Order: sequence, then C-alpha cells, then structure tokens
Amino acid sequence: MQIMAHIKTGDGIVLLLGTLFTAWLSATLWQGGVADKAIIRQGGKIFSAVPLSRNQIISVPGPLGISQITIHNLQARIASDPSLRQYCVRQGWLKQAGEIAVCLPNQVSVELSGSNKRYDSLNY
Repeated sequence: MQIMAHIKTGDGIVLLLGTLFTAWLSATLWQGGVADKAIIRQGGKIFSAVPLSRNQIISVPGPLGISQITIHNLQARIASDPSLRQYCVRQGWLKQAGEIAVCLPNQVSVELSGSNKRYDSLNY
C-alpha cells in the first residue's frame, strides 16, 4: 500500500487513459478481418481451397486416418480427427481471416483467408 501513497490524481488519470487507449488499439487493430475462404492443407501442401459461403463437410486423409472439416455459416472447424489429444478439434470455430487450426499428428490444417492478408510478423 506504500506505492498507492505515491500515486497522485494526475498519475492515476494517465494510467487509466493509457489502459483505455491500449484496449481500444487492441480491439480495432488486432483483427484478422472478414474471411471468405478456407485453405485446407495436408502434409504441408494445399489439399483444397473452398469458399466459406457454401456449407459442406470435407474429408481429408492423413497418416493417422481421416480428418473431417466442417464449413458452416461462414465459419470453419475441424470437427473430428484421429489424433489422441484432439487439440485441433477443441480449437472450435474459426471466424476471422488469419485464424488457423492445426492437427500436427495427422498433418492437417485449416486456415481462413480473406481479401486483405494481415501479417503477425514478416520474415525474410
């Protein structure tokens, strides 16, 4: 509580405004945008690129078996996978461009893409 004794009213206002500004920046700039297609990869290669506008179920073969990918209401998810821990299934629905679900043991992934590609980082 000794630290609180040193914080003045102006300091508190600056901290509050800084916190609100950071929250606003995160909400407005840290978005993937609208997704329009799902890119499905198997073994690191593109298996299929499908539009999110058509509801469908896609079966993707992998080393462990078949992974089922569901496209529904402009969203995608890995509905079932033969992997033991089911991390990619637990990922849930992908909704924004740039979101991805990866099943490493079965070498299957689903990535949503949109018209504007946003980068988390650039490497060269």
